[in-house]
Amino acid sequence: MLCRKLRGHYQYYGIRGNYEMLVVVKEQTQKAWRYWLSRRSNESFISWDHFVRLRRVFPLPRPRIYHAL
Repeated sequence: MLCRKLRGHYQYYGIRGNYEMLVVVKEQTQKAWRYWLSRRSNESFISWDHFVRLRRVFPLPRPRIYHAL
């Protein structure tokens, strides 16, 4: 579901000149994803190494320009 939402965001806002902001959206999404996964765990947080392994299994889509205008 998260990947579909990100892909839709990229398709809507993916215009030339906006690539840097799409990268920022992906980074902030990763931070929020780790935060919410940490709140669900029995431990106090999810380590960054564990989160990196999780991202390899469930990668988020890369930002892409869809409209060249």
